[in-house]
Amino acid sequence: MTPTRAPEPHPALKPLLETIDSAETPALHELPVDEARAVLDDMFDDNADADGPSIDLESVEDRTIDGPAGDLLIRVYQPAGETPRPTICYFHGGGFVVGSVDEHDDTCRKLAAETGYTVASVEYRLAPEHPFPAALEDCYAALEWVDDEIETLGGDRDRIVLAGDSAGGNLATATSLLSRDRGGVEPAHQLLIYPITGDITETDAYEENADGYFLERETMEWFDDCYFGREIDRGNVYARPRLAADLSGLPPATVVTAGFDPLRDDGARYAERLEADGVPVTHYHYDDMIHGFFGMFAEPMNLGRAHEAYDDVVRDLQQALE
Repeated sequence: MTPTRAPEPHPALKPLLETIDSAETPALHELPVDEARAVLDDMFDDNADADGPSIDLESVEDRTIDGPAGDLLIRVYQPAGETPRPTICYFHGGGFVVGSVDEHDDTCRKLAAETGYTVASVEYRLAPEHPFPAALEDCYAALEWVDDEIETLGGDRDRIVLAGDSAGGNLATATSLLSRDRGGVEPAHQLLIYPITGDITETDAYEENADGYFLERETMEWFDDCYFGREIDRGNVYARPRLAADLSGLPPATVVTAGFDPLRDDGARYAERLEADGVPVTHYHYDDMIHGFFGMFAEPMNLGRAHEAYDDVVRDLQQALE
């Protein structure tokens, strides 16, 4: 069933959408990759300098691990509370091209604080310098590291969650699929926040939400062109898990979608595929929201619907893991 779209985006989004529409600065896809990343880095650095961390935790520590192609940064967020507890391995969004651990710091802090779980956020390699499957290889290595270090993280090996938003949602479920196929670590759950999982160009949402709602078609095309160094990789099931013939045996999943997101139908179809293959799924749909809303829970864009989404996914995780 195709998820619905509200008649209009939520009124609280109007200032943001108007600002984006009237901006005279180039869109991300119109910039060289390094400049696009610098624009985002500056924006998040300015917010951090002005306000400091949005949520204080017991500890936040940067760790460096051996990745497949060199050092890999993992930022570990520890809330107060008893251990052992579940551990969330988090992969940030950004189309596989932009985004960082720093830019998703607030999201990981909120997840740690709201769940009471440890969160390990992964700084995987980005395209086009490192096209598919580099990011996936890093995420798989991070999962293995979390499993190996679970006791020092205060975690429980039977309660590891793979989570991510957008491109990170793709990497979370692709890592689950790869680990299943390799007979590796068995995560207990997947949290997939508006993930990209298949060919979005075949969906209604791709046409309905192509322009004007934050994530736009030209930017997505740019992301794909950067991520796929070879045309054949566009059909690889570890790049587009919805193409896999069999999804059985993957961890239970919580899937989040948004009505004004070009990825809306893709995420919903993946939830249906998982369910059809016997994987328990809870699908939360926010019909008046846009792509990226899950991170809009603090000023200057503090959405009640974002807090509602956290309430929903935290409740789902706690019911599944405790």
